[in-house]
Amino acid sequence: MNEQRAKGMLGLAVRAREACFGDDTCTRLIESGKCGMILLDGETGANTRKKYQELCERTSVPLVVLPQGLMGEATGRTNKVAALRKGAFAEQMKACL
Repeated sequence: MNEQRAKGMLGLAVRAREACFGDDTCTRLIESGKCGMILLDGETGANTRKKYQELCERTSVPLVVLPQGLMGEATGRTNKVAALRKGAFAEQMKACL
């Protein structure tokens, strides 16, 4: 994984409003079919990780667990879950991870 490129892509996605944060928002985006990828921070708890693994398997959405602290460094937010909308940013993030 190219961490610098992943940080850059995630930061750009946030500025382009292609990333959503928070448990409820990410869940709604997955269930609506508009989610291209779910990103979990390495600090995410076991229950949250299991919840998103099951949800992503059921809806065929890729799930990536980032190294601890990478999401916070890239976005400046303390959220542990991020969803990228379907489109170019999600595809580029898949390519660099």
